[in-house]
Amino acid sequence: MRQWALQDAKARLSELVRLAADHEPQEITLRGEPTVVVLARADYDGLTKPRESLLEFMQRSPLYGADDVEFTHDQSLSREVDL
Repeated sequence: MRQWALQDAKARLSELVRLAADHEPQEITLRGEPTVVVLARADYDGLTKPRESLLEFMQRSPLYGADDVEFTHDQSLSREVDL
């Protein structure tokens, strides 16, 4: 990620925006401290879109609603571990 001092970012804003639009996030610093990241809209949308819940994920399973699925419990004894 390229880093820009604020004054350089202002002076070369068109270049900064072009690079960010090409999916290359650009970091802007203020007094040497990383402050802002400029990134392409598509990248931003990908980071902020609502995530699917675990319930929604499970409901998309091809096994959802199947009555003939058997889950067996492993009956073997637990193993000893030296601590």
